[in-house]
Amino acid sequence: MKNLLEYILIHLVQFPEDVKIEETTDDKGSLFTIHVNPEDIGRVIGKGGAIIHSIRNIGRIRAIKEGIKARITIADGKEEN
Repeated sequence: MKNLLEYILIHLVQFPEDVKIEETTDDKGSLFTIHVNPEDIGRVIGKGGAIIHSIRNIGRIRAIKEGIKARITIADGKEEN
């Protein structure tokens, strides 16, 4: 799943070297957090959220195929210290 998300995002953004996917697991399943360059946030979200909605649909299909529960979010860009 992580590889699929990276592949999609690298080909979508202007700064592919800044694409990072963080995976965490809890009792609700896997959470994939997308980290991209702040200039690419608009490209990932898309007009009216269309692009991120499509990415989440693709992720949902892949999760079903792998037999897992997965959620996909975008990091807000604020680093926690």
